[in-house]
Amino acid sequence: MSSYQFTPQAVADLFDIWSFIAQDKPAAADRVEEAVLRACDFLADSPMAGRVRKELTSRPVCFWVVQPYSNYLIVYDPEKKPLQVIRILHNARDLVSLLP
Repeated sequence: MSSYQFTPQAVADLFDIWSFIAQDKPAAADRVEEAVLRACDFLADSPMAGRVRKELTSRPVCFWVVQPYSNYLIVYDPEKKPLQVIRILHNARDLVSLLP
């Protein structure tokens, strides 16, 4: 099994997501967090599985939709070893402004 690492911003993103959901439903927050971590495990083993989204950023990053929570995107660098998770974002946010 390959590994991955979170940037400080990705750690903050995951904490913010968990905290927001946990205000009303702590168990649901745990499920979302677990799904994100499972997705990261998958991406570490299959880094080219994600999509490049040139309309969102010119950076050489890929995007992966967290299942079954398709409102959340993992933004990662498939070339870094270990795989680098750059951001974890809700797709309703202004992604262009969050990805310089």
